[in-house]
Amino acid sequence: MGIFGRKNDAATAAAAVTPELAALTGDYTIDPAHTSIGFTARHAMVTNVKGAFLDFDGSLHLDGSDPARSTASIDVRMDSIDTGSGDRDGHLKSADFFDTEKFPAMTFRSTKAEALGGDDYRITGDLTIKDVTKPVAIDLEFNGAAKDPFGNERVGFEGKAEILRSDWGLSWNAALETGGVLVSDKIKLSFDISAIRQA
Repeated sequence: MGIFGRKNDAATAAAAVTPELAALTGDYTIDPAHTSIGFTARHAMVTNVKGAFLDFDGSLHLDGSDPARSTASIDVRMDSIDTGSGDRDGHLKSADFFDTEKFPAMTFRSTKAEALGGDDYRITGDLTIKDVTKPVAIDLEFNGAAKDPFGNERVGFEGKAEILRSDWGLSWNAALETGGVLVSDKIKLSFDISAIRQA
């Protein structure tokens, strides 16, 4: 059973709140050492290129009794982008894409949280890239809660979302002789989050 009860059934959701679930309510700090924020883009119409952001911080507020009151906030340093290619990373940091000197951060601020049933949730929020802010929905799976050997109370989530980079003005591309374009407009985002409860 998930931490937020059932979708679209307030009575069931209220009844599903156990002391164990309610006990997860609190504020958490995302642990960058055990969290990954990645992305995948289609390249040359034939393969996927994967990358990640290596420098970020964020926080969560979980409400085991009222999921709508759960929130998330993430700040990503854009010059930490890593695709395994220095030349490609340099191009992504340039004005053709993220223009990291002018726009050093990407931010996400949640506006809505909801339970989808079981351990599945959706968090919707405002994603700001460069000077453009658009809504995006992230589907999350709750992986559980545990106390680590150092006494930290942790919660874990896996998440995914899809965006069109052109919605944020990231429209650079190059045509292929065989048809199509070099870089897909659709970008798949992935999240593997470990967060530590604040004292």
